[in-house]
Amino acid sequence: MPRLIILSAIVIFSCFDPVLTVNAQSPDTTYQLAFVNFGPLNTDLFIADANGSNARPLLAHPGLDYNASFSHDGNWVLFTSERNGSADIYRVHPDGAGLEQLTNDPSFDDQAALSWDGKFLAFVSTRNGQADIYILELASKKITNVTHHPAGDFRPAWSPDGQWIAFSSDRDSKKPIGNGGFETSHSTEIYVARPDGSALRRVTQQQGLAGSPAWSADSRQLIIYETITAEVNKITSVRQLTGTTQITAVDVATNERHVLTTGTGTKLSPCWLPGNRFAYVTTGAQAGIELSTGPAERGEFNGPSWSADGRQVVFFREVEQAWPPFKKVYTRDKQFQLVRSGVFPSFSPLSGEFICNDQKAALRHNSVMRMDADGNNRRVLLTDSLKNILCPTWSPRGDKIAFSIGTFFQSINGRAKADIGIINRDGSGLTILTDSSCNAGFPSWSTDGKKIVYRVSSDSLKGLFIIDIATHAVKQLTFDDHGNFPSWSPAADVIAFTSKRDGDFEIYTIKADGTGLKRLTNAPGNDAHCSWSPDGKWIAFSSARGGFKDESALHPANPQPYGDIYVMRADGSDVRMLTDNQYEEGTPAWMPVKLK
Repeated sequence: MPRLIILSAIVIFSCFDPVLTVNAQSPDTTYQLAFVNFGPLNTDLFIADANGSNARPLLAHPGLDYNASFSHDGNWVLFTSERNGSADIYRVHPDGAGLEQLTNDPSFDDQAALSWDGKFLAFVSTRNGQADIYILELASKKITNVTHHPAGDFRPAWSPDGQWIAFSSDRDSKKPIGNGGFETSHSTEIYVARPDGSALRRVTQQQGLAGSPAWSADSRQLIIYETITAEVNKITSVRQLTGTTQITAVDVATNERHVLTTGTGTKLSPCWLPGNRFAYVTTGAQAGIELSTGPAERGEFNGPSWSADGRQVVFFREVEQAWPPFKKVYTRDKQFQLVRSGVFPSFSPLSGEFICNDQKAALRHNSVMRMDADGNNRRVLLTDSLKNILCPTWSPRGDKIAFSIGTFFQSINGRAKADIGIINRDGSGLTILTDSSCNAGFPSWSTDGKKIVYRVSSDSLKGLFIIDIATHAVKQLTFDDHGNFPSWSPAADVIAFTSKRDGDFEIYTIKADGTGLKRLTNAPGNDAHCSWSPDGKWIAFSSARGGFKDESALHPANPQPYGDIYVMRADGSDVRMLTDNQYEEGTPAWMPVKLK
């Protein structure tokens, strides 16, 4: 085995005390959880010349601002912001004056488009349980659900004559499971409908991905990007492969298509410009703005929208890079406070010290990072020159840390081989518990700290296993090809885990002696990453039941841009949604809780 290295690289990071004091008169305990969000840390809006030059910040803010668009008269910039908690729609003048909040709902509101007469706002919202297109009448504040469909509808665009709304939708997508056997692929087509939802019609037959429609000035054509499913999978791959899309014009009356671009590369977010010109952005190594005529700029231009006169473009870009984060974020349920952290967070039950992986994705070469309970005094506790170290977790006494070490993601990296190891809290005393003959991962401690449950996935062995730490004796708990993410209850001899045994990834519980198997969740979309509250009363988990909330191609290098954090009672009842956004979220972990 390559030499294990213990480092003490200290990084100072200011934050807040994660131990939450609860009002003793409250009938329920207030909890605090950490989780990973794979979206950007902070994004700001910028306005630039049409080709991307001379960019200037529009409205710098520590919260996320994104997906902006101009009003037709150029007097307003509509955009999404999380500055006050949930994602809501705002508008501001192009000089940064006159900021106004237009929606105020705990659900996800995004992708705003103002009608050309300035009276109506189309936007995407999950307030009905999935991403639908809504219309807000600005004068009366009346909100109407236009699409009302259990699938996802995205990127609405008003026709200049006000007669139609174009949008993309995955309502006809088969949403196949990707090559890895877990993530779901995304495909969308373009539709048009009247503003009241009538006369709905599909205008593309790509059987892959067609997205981000924008109207021509005469309301006769749409400009879109499109590609086949295989290219979408490249764009969203964590390997950051370059997929190929093309920009296409579609005649709305006849559905006739005319491909406007050629060559390889990812081309997104197209827009018609005056003079029958068009613009779009590219991603990857040569990311930037492209114009059908004239020079353009290289750089990061996310969610661009050009003014009607074709002179300016508004876009957003990431302005913060420090990873892993450790900051308080919005929650839909105040009983469950949230902290955004790194991947696979874990808190010492006694000291509150925090550990997590140090990289932005589990696929990367991860080490174990430890920090104080307030996020300060960061240092890498354990690393390996060749192997990936994942899922560090504190023992019940806070004196040891278990983890898995090796190679993972066999659908990407080839045959996986990993072991379960433990160290002392200071990084000393490395012990490998398993025999290096299988792919072992995701350890979780028993209540007394004497055993560890973990997942095995190899050619000959699959399922959950329990190992006695003192004797290294192993017994197989489940015989399940897709059993994963086990979590031992701190209050009972019960283990929660993810399984596909009934056709969909759901959360189950089983007693440590192998009896009492019980299914807790029953919802479309994957449920995974379960974690028990310190008192054993709640289980947190990540779920894709809300579906996609944006076109997946607009979230490159993320194979599953969906999934929110939920909690439920230990018996599967009282399910509550805590987060609601367009990014992948997972690996929730509970913080120590102290009552007054």
